[in-house]
Amino acid sequence: MTDRTLHIVGGGLAGSEAAWQAAQAGLNVVIHEMRPKVGTFAHQTGKLAEMVCSNSFRSDDSEQNAVGLLHWEMRAAGGLIMEMADAYRLPAGGALAVDREGFSQGVTDRLRQHPNISVEPSEITSLPEDGHWIIATGPLTSDALGAAIRAETGSQALAFFDAIAPIVHADSVDLSKAWFQSRYDKGDTEAERTAYLNCPMDRAQYEAFIDALLAAEKTEFHEGETAGYFDGCLPIEVMAERGRETLRHGPMKPVGLTNPHAPDVKPYAVVQLRRDNKLGTLYNIVGFQTKMKYGAQKSVFTMIPGLENARFARLGGIHRNTFLNSPTLLDDQLRLRAKPHIRFAGQITGVEGYVESAAMGLLAGRLAAAQIMGKTLPAVPDTTATGALVTHITGGAEAKTFQPMNVNFGLFPPVTGLKGGRRGRRDRYKAYTDRAKADWAAWLDAEASGL
Repeated sequence: MTDRTLHIVGGGLAGSEAAWQAAQAGLNVVIHEMRPKVGTFAHQTGKLAEMVCSNSFRSDDSEQNAVGLLHWEMRAAGGLIMEMADAYRLPAGGALAVDREGFSQGVTDRLRQHPNISVEPSEITSLPEDGHWIIATGPLTSDALGAAIRAETGSQALAFFDAIAPIVHADSVDLSKAWFQSRYDKGDTEAERTAYLNCPMDRAQYEAFIDALLAAEKTEFHEGETAGYFDGCLPIEVMAERGRETLRHGPMKPVGLTNPHAPDVKPYAVVQLRRDNKLGTLYNIVGFQTKMKYGAQKSVFTMIPGLENARFARLGGIHRNTFLNSPTLLDDQLRLRAKPHIRFAGQITGVEGYVESAAMGLLAGRLAAAQIMGKTLPAVPDTTATGALVTHITGGAEAKTFQPMNVNFGLFPPVTGLKGGRRGRRDRYKAYTDRAKADWAAWLDAEASGL
């Protein structure tokens, strides 16, 4: 091991971005990825940056949406994840969705071709005692490494459950009942305006669907596991248990859509499917994460009009998601307080979502590179999306109630002098993003001059 070598444990989105940033800064980087030698419940391949749940990076609006702003910041920082997301982009209205196979292969190829990066197919089972390390093992951290982290931190693992949505073969959808349309016809091109497949339900069909959903056989939890779900990724049956109308006001809301097969009839509920690959042969059912058993899924989902004869490329599933109590364990440089030669990045730090995970990888890679080169970076302004996130997880959140967090404008310092409430929201969000872009650009300039 040399002083300029950075070791990264985990080749997901966070680990991949951290490796790219550090290698671009001139470090030698070793990515330790246990797949495919050691598999997980959710992963299908041994590729880097494999997307295991949705294929969407959510809104790409950098003026009115916090995650869109995070996209902008990562692009401005030369992020590999955003470069590959743009390269393998699929029509998805105002969202940034990707061909997951092409995206993962693109990231894998770029990292393996980089002269400063090597990939070792090995499982790390303990916390290293020396060297420079970033642990970016995500929500599916191996049992051995998870045990080592718990032993070092002296705290119980925090965990909730993440659910995966099913994927349908497009040619098995009945287009005499379903139709292509983005909500409110959103998008600049015809492909964007027709990016979703929509399956309508009348009231009787919706009520029968809810009855079947509630009665379906569900996955049982293992002994010692608790079902603490992250609200941004609730299984549909859990939503249904919270009230029969919950789904109709969530992923099955019928607003902004007109059924061309019956334009004068307003659907009571609509199930949307989003393209999952570039060929348009696969679609995932939006917001339909589930813990139903496989047989039950087929019975319930084929009740959806247009999906009566659906063929599933992948059924839904559920898995444990482990994360640190970062406000107590990590410093503002994402370093483990007890072992500052080790940083953490990605979902294991308590951020939620592909983009947020990759952003923490980007930051960790840059922070590690600066430290190894003997430089000190200025603090990332908390007025930026990246800075707001890292501030939240490393001290802004209440440690006793810490839960995974998506980026949102509630994490940003207020902009004074602007109208509050819904009526002032558009101007307020624009002020947040304008300030963030200026502050992020200034931070990148200061970082470049320091390095």
